[in-house]
Formats: sequence, structure tokens, C-alpha cells
Amino acid sequence: MATYLMALDQGTTSSRCILFNQKGEIASEVHREFTQIFPKDGWVEHDPIQIWESQVSVAYEAMLRVGATYKDISAIGITNQRETVVVWEKDTGKPICNAIVWQCRRTASDCDRLKAEGVEPEIRERTGLLVDPYFSATKLAWILDNVDGARARAEKGELLFGTVDTWLIYRLTGCKVHATDPSNASRTMLFNIHTMQWDEELLKLFRIPSCMLPTVMPSSGLFGYTAPHLFGGEIPIAGVAGDQQAALFGQCCFEKGDVKNTYGTGAFLLMNTGDTPVTSQKSLLTTVGWQIGDSVNYVLEGSVFICGAVIQWLRDGLGLMQSSSDSEELARRVPDSAGVYVVPAFVGLGAPYWDAYARGTIQGLTRASNKYHIIRAAIESMAYQTADVLAIMREETGIELTSLRVDGGASANNLLLQFQSDILGHTLHRPRCVENTAWGAAGLAGLAVGIYSDLDEFRRAWRIDRAFAPSIGQAERERLLEGWHRAVERSLSN
Repeated sequence: MATYLMALDQGTTSSRCILFNQKGEIASEVHREFTQIFPKDGWVEHDPIQIWESQVSVAYEAMLRVGATYKDISAIGITNQRETVVVWEKDTGKPICNAIVWQCRRTASDCDRLKAEGVEPEIRERTGLLVDPYFSATKLAWILDNVDGARARAEKGELLFGTVDTWLIYRLTGCKVHATDPSNASRTMLFNIHTMQWDEELLKLFRIPSCMLPTVMPSSGLFGYTAPHLFGGEIPIAGVAGDQQAALFGQCCFEKGDVKNTYGTGAFLLMNTGDTPVTSQKSLLTTVGWQIGDSVNYVLEGSVFICGAVIQWLRDGLGLMQSSSDSEELARRVPDSAGVYVVPAFVGLGAPYWDAYARGTIQGLTRASNKYHIIRAAIESMAYQTADVLAIMREETGIELTSLRVDGGASANNLLLQFQSDILGHTLHRPRCVENTAWGAAGLAGLAVGIYSDLDEFRRAWRIDRAFAPSIGQAERERLLEGWHRAVERSLSN
């Protein structure tokens, strides 16, 4: 039997490959950052070729570090930044332009027009999503309308569309398989989460030729095999899920009401709502968690656009630190943020505000403020934004949180997690393996190829590393939150 499950974790700022053993232990891990492209204010792009090359290169290196060949890999699971749009030539696999990233706000005016036309309720009913530049549909339409000849070529069947998972599958299989899974399809604003099909009415609304769209397959199952020249032989691609759904799966949140938060480039709070989609009245998103066989799990999601990326900005934009990993030590040099609040609305604000035109601010500065207060306030902004989302989620579902499972790169920051527990007034649990996004993709692949017989066997690999319990009282909690909400109000566009 092969030794490892390979997870390809294609994120917003880096491509990662992790080789897991059956117990969920990391045998090898390699990641590589790639270029972030900002052509205009609020625009964000990636080079799809750089995404592909960085992803396949870290896979090679992860295998080399443990001396693995393709025979040692049981299956590949793919997890990815969602909503990001890639369009490429069907015959050559060559992208026709840069990928438009989920963070990009260039289609904000298009979304405003759709809202003014009164189509948002129908879109929300079919897709579970709000009309927002965040999602793929308006980005894809923008490419067809603004790249020379793109629409005519698409209508002739010469171009293909995909989110990043689809792009990687296409390249990994030697341009043979054009597919996605429901967790990614449900983030495009083109997929009907009730019929589990691409929605013909929405395709007409956005003028998207159906021939561009990938086949939607279950999240756990055989998508295809890698082209032999890549790794020396064929490896089955057997698990696919968008990054946040993969993290929910990796945290073993299989039961209705289970909740996790991932602190990545953005922050994403997800609650498993079982086999029934819950329609939100408070700007949360209803989406597909995963599909295994004919069984579909739905989730309720609140999205924070800028989370760990605020630390990257402190490092690269302001030069306040050499490495992101220094942020906790630097923040601990002051006892608190001394009334400083950072609202990182660099690309607008997500749930529960949904203001595409909000912009970032630093508030509460005095002559006594220093860079450590700003760093600490930036860390605290991740917790505040999460608290805003969870408050709405509890109101929507009537489910009172008892604990929260956390993961993602920033969850290694103990200061952040303690402050998060303080602000929520609830205990947090961090697992031993915080790479639950990658682990979830690996688990979906492992189920498909028989490494795990069922979800219970997969669940046995999950272990708690540390619990964080609240250390402040309700009065202090309310005071801090009141200051945060004043700061947010001043960042909003209206």
C-alpha cells in the first residue's frame, strides 16, 4: 500500500504541498509564495502559470524530502483559494489573461447595477450568495467583456473557465479533465445549490456560455490521474474542496451545528447545517460544504476578507517587522493596544457589513502610540471581525456556541487565540495539526481510495493541541467591542 496522502493547498499568497501519513501526521511540507499583482486600487490578480508552476514545484520538493515516488502516494487531494477566476484556451491550456482574485473589487459597479435591477433576491435564492464582487460570476463576465475577442472565442467553445481547483486538475491531468466539485461551484454565483446543477437562468443573466463550465463531481471521488510525465507515473486525484470547506472537513465538523474558524489570508467562520441549506437573513452565505456519494452537506458561512493579510501588510507595506512570525513577540511588548484599533478594510468589508467601498483605518492614535500598539491592534482586528460574524451566526441559527475549533496559519499565534477567546467569552480548541485545510483535502481523497473506511475512522486522527479559555469579564468584553464597532463605523463608506 502507498505510504502518503498528498494535499495540494493552493492559497491566495502561496502554494503548499503537504504529505500526510494515515494518522494525519505531516511527513513533508513545502510552501512557496508567489507574486501578488495590484494593477489598480482595489484590483487583485495572479499569474495562473505562476500558480501552476509554484504548486507543482512544491509537490516535487515535498516528495524529494522524504524520497517518495509516485508509487508512494495513495492519492492527491486539492484545496484552493475560492472564487478566483481563470480562463484559458481549451487546446493549449494557455491562460488568456491574469486570474482575477477573490479579493478583487473591480466589478463592484456591476454588482451595484444588478442590485438596482432587483435581481439579487433571485440570485440569493438559487445560489445562497449575496451579489458581491467577491464571487466568480461578475469576474468571469468582466473577462469576456474586456479581453479582446474573449466572448466570441468562448461562444465558439475555444475557452474554458475554472476556479483554481479546476485549473490545477486540468494541468495535472495533461489537459484531459475539466472538472470541479460542488464546494467550489457553489461559490461562483452560477450554481444552483438546490438542484446541484449549473443554473441556466444565471448563465443567461451573466451571458456565460455553458460550454466554458467544468463538470461538477462529488468532492470525494476519482477526478482523474496525473499525467505520467509529471511525477513518473499516474497518481489518482481523488479529493477536491474549496479551502474553507476543506478546513471544516479537516476539523471533523461532520455534525449539524459544528463550527470552525480558519485564520488565513482572510478569516472564514463556517457552521455545518447538515443536509438542509439554511437561508440567512443577516448577510451570511449559504453554501455547499461537500458532497460524498449522493450525500450533500451544507454550511452557513461568514467571510472576513482581510485577516492574516493584515500582518503581511505590516511586514511588507509598513516595514514594521522582518517576518510575519515575529508579530506575536512584538505585540507582547505592550500590555494592550492602548485604545488603538486597526480596521483592515483594504478591499472592503465582508460579513456582516458587506461594504465594498469601506477602506482601512488606524484609529485611536495618540503621541504615546508606537508600532507595538499598531501590531497588537492588527492582531486583535482578526478576533474582532470573527466576533462580529459569530454574533450574527448565533442569531440566525439559534445555536449557542460551546466551543470553536480553529486552524490556519495565524492560529499558531497564542496571543490572537487568547484574545479571541476573551472577546467571544467561549473556549477555543486548536488541534495538533493546524493545517486542517490540507488535511481535509487529504481526507476526502483518502475516503475515495479506501484509506479510510468511513468518517469515524478519519475522525480518530483529530487531536487537540491546546484549549484557550476566556480570561476577562463581560464588562471589559463589552467595552472593547464597543470601541471596535465605533472604529468600523468610521471606516464604512456611508
